[in-house]
Amino acid sequence: MRNMLTQNQQKVFKYLKRKIEDNSVSPSLREAAADLEISHAAVAQTLKTLENKEYIRREGRYSRTIYILDNAGDLHAAQRQKQIPVIGHITAGIPMYAQQEWEGQLVVDAKIYQGQNLFALKIHGDSMKNAGIFDQDLAICKPMQYAQNREIVVALIHHEEATVKRFFLHKDFIELRPENSEFRSCMYEFDEVLVQGKVIGIIRGSRSFE
Repeated sequence: MRNMLTQNQQKVFKYLKRKIEDNSVSPSLREAAADLEISHAAVAQTLKTLENKEYIRREGRYSRTIYILDNAGDLHAAQRQKQIPVIGHITAGIPMYAQQEWEGQLVVDAKIYQGQNLFALKIHGDSMKNAGIFDQDLAICKPMQYAQNREIVVALIHHEEATVKRFFLHKDFIELRPENSEFRSCMYEFDEVLVQGKVIGIIRGSRSFE
């Protein structure tokens, strides 16, 4: 359990939290001192105390970047958000983060969806419904060019068609298996399938609750 703050420390902490939530950036020492009507030295000392008591975290001793921590010592929810692109289609040979034809941005919790260059792909159809993936959902994906058996992947078929299926590597072929008894597995030669990413999460679409 964190040590309690004094009244003055609580005042500075609430000020920092409000400024970061409103502006997404930390105030400068000069700005904080002026707003709180205290000296630069008092602000600096209080920041050090707040860091020692694990209410904030700074990037280096003199960095202006301040992170607000929650009771568990993790980043405050407002500072865990990050944007990832929603892609319309996958282009063979071009990394996800280099593609230009985005269909928008999706805000996700960086603590839940970790990793670099994540992307979201809109699901079309119900072939994966038994895995909890429905038409119009957004699949959160981590770029990868390989997969383990049973992982749900984004695969590019014949360099043209993107699909989300469960991956199986057999001795002589690759199987992409749906999670719906109304659909059949498809078998491909090794050079017909390019794994583009692994599905690491699902954001429900508008039709998921119909």
